[in-house]
Amino acid sequence: MSKKQRFKYPQVYDGDWIEPTPQRGHKMRCCDCSLIHVMDFRVRDGKVQFRPRRDNRATAAARRQVRAPPKDLQK
Repeated sequence: MSKKQRFKYPQVYDGDWIEPTPQRGHKMRCCDCSLIHVMDFRVRDGKVQFRPRRDNRATAAARRQVRAPPKDLQK
């Protein structure tokens, strides 16, 4: 994926309600540590269930982006 095609995570503040994407694979990013979870949601017997999974590859990419040195220091 090129730099222009990076996945954008919506800005969510502490205590905000979110509406996950209707398809499987809703991605959530932690604002503190940039850990990415893929969330699957379903309704079974009238109860909402969710299944979180870590996305190690997306987490590594997000953390590289956060820790990147300023462009004037890059060679």
